[in-house]
Amino acid sequence: MLFEFSLLTLVLGQSINFAEALTFSASKSADILYLLLTSILIRFLLEISGQRWIKTFSQTATLIILPIVTYIITSVIAGNIALSLGMVGALSIVRFRNPVRSPFELSVHFAAITMGIATATDINWLILIIFSMFFIAIFIKIYSKFYKYLSRNELFNSSFTEGNTISTLEITTKKDIRILDESELLKSKSSKNNIFNYLLASGDFNLLKDKLNEIDEFSDEIISYQLNE
Repeated sequence: MLFEFSLLTLVLGQSINFAEALTFSASKSADILYLLLTSILIRFLLEISGQRWIKTFSQTATLIILPIVTYIITSVIAGNIALSLGMVGALSIVRFRNPVRSPFELSVHFAAITMGIATATDINWLILIIFSMFFIAIFIKIYSKFYKYLSRNELFNSSFTEGNTISTLEITTKKDIRILDESELLKSKSSKNNIFNYLLASGDFNLLKDKLNEIDEFSDEIISYQLNE
């Protein structure tokens, strides 16, 4: 165990006092919690005002992560002009050769840069950001299940443009099918010459399989379907 701590200290270039790091993280927990609750409040206000773009996982996670990452990096460089200028230089040389598919991806890159800068300043800030990321991941998971339990709706919308893995179900029918029309998974519907085309999408492949089983009673009305994982 002593060898492992010595090796970790050698790699990071700083001695690590885990008790001190935990105390430091606990002292900042109130600020992190305030930022988290404020982000959720902003998401709720945007959602009830009709801003559907905020309902994707990418946008929600970005809204939660960015204030916390910004808080940490601002605290790290506060009062240190040399470090502030170094931070500007570090961010100015970052270039993305591939297009960034979502703001969440950009936030993860920004968090990674912050981890490096925070570690060079004080190892306690690195411990804090690690704990914060774990807390955010657990919070989003619990909050999404709680939201679904209360509202019977999914917290996040599926998005084809943010690099998510999404399964689709395409159905062609002879007439309108009410179950499909009222489904929350429905992304588009078109009709031509009394032929109706439905497109359903979800990040959970099993939900689409269940929906396909639900419309089995309308097999006489279904011309064709295609289920893609």
